[in-house]
Amino acid sequence: MKKKVLSLMLVASMAAGLLAGCGSTSASSSSASSSDSAEAEAADGEVFKIGGIGPITGAAAIYGSAVRNAEQIAVDEINAAGGINGYQVALQFEDDEHDAEKSVNAYNTLKDWGMQILAGTVTTTPCIAVTDKTAEDGMFQITPSASSTNVIANDNVFQVCFTDPNQGTASAQYIAEKALGSKIGVIYDSSDVYSSGIYAKFKTEAEAQGLEIVSESAFTADSNTDFSVQLQSAKDAGADLLFLPFYYQQAAIVLKQANDMGYEPTFFGVDGMDGILTLENFDTSLAEGVILLTPFAADATDDLTKSFVAKYEELYGETPNQFAADAYDAIYIIKAAIEAAGVTPDMSVADIGTALKEAITTVTYDGLTGTGMQWEATGEVNKDPKGVVIQNGAYVSID
Repeated sequence: MKKKVLSLMLVASMAAGLLAGCGSTSASSSSASSSDSAEAEAADGEVFKIGGIGPITGAAAIYGSAVRNAEQIAVDEINAAGGINGYQVALQFEDDEHDAEKSVNAYNTLKDWGMQILAGTVTTTPCIAVTDKTAEDGMFQITPSASSTNVIANDNVFQVCFTDPNQGTASAQYIAEKALGSKIGVIYDSSDVYSSGIYAKFKTEAEAQGLEIVSESAFTADSNTDFSVQLQSAKDAGADLLFLPFYYQQAAIVLKQANDMGYEPTFFGVDGMDGILTLENFDTSLAEGVILLTPFAADATDDLTKSFVAKYEELYGETPNQFAADAYDAIYIIKAAIEAAGVTPDMSVADIGTALKEAITTVTYDGLTGTGMQWEATGEVNKDPKGVVIQNGAYVSID
């Protein structure tokens, strides 16, 4: 298929009132449709129905809420600008509480609603459970943020986020390029495919880049509240940079315990670190100087980022994280693939899916999380990460 390069631009501002009710976190109100008119047309098959799945309640709610909010913004912008090829878009988002079984239940709920395309799920383990279902149905699926390579084992699933191996490789390259540390310590979660997958590739690439790893320590989900042994090991080995490829909840504990013992290396994280600044009861001064790789920097000065951040802050009262940015891009990537494929809402789910999985490999997309993004048939995205540092309680670009 001849490659088509699609340039996507933000269009008209979102019509007033289209996001009513999106702030609720109850199970019943976590589902949100893009507009009354889109729902009214749904019975006639004249609307594209996009579903979303992610944690709106529970420990990972910060991720799912960000994804839901940003997907709604994108859908409302698209509808206000006339839809996709003249068709409106309806969005319904279901809570899975970061649980695989509940994610499958959410998928079935969305199927009953008439979902044609899935923009989800948000987290890896639930996403893996759902991908087999979408493969059986031939449904096109794009996940904003589920990063394991297991997510894209089926040929109908694509990612907006980096894969775990890519994050590990990119982190080692970035540390070497910026000369951020001469002796590297690593703490990782050996019970988590996200963390251990990043670590494995980081270790390989660190050796290739000539970085000296002087300390490697693991923990598991059953031992993730006391990192004193791991920190002491890194400190005794003289590690001046500590690589933390895991989520912000445990990273906050590491930062607190390192501070208590007077250990002050450079801390370097990956996209799971995003969220630490909004963690309840966390002293954000402990994160001062933390560096992480992310596809999105909210302080970027390009027009697209400024518009999205301003809109998100106005609607939801907080600065969007990279999960929100990936989700916003996911909706516009779906739009680009639909336009490239020429599909219509009256086609079957399987026919839409077949057309979109072919079309997305012809798309080049400029969005919040990268320019010139393209997709392999394997489902992986090609884009460059951004480095940010936490300063005065905010993420600041360092590229």
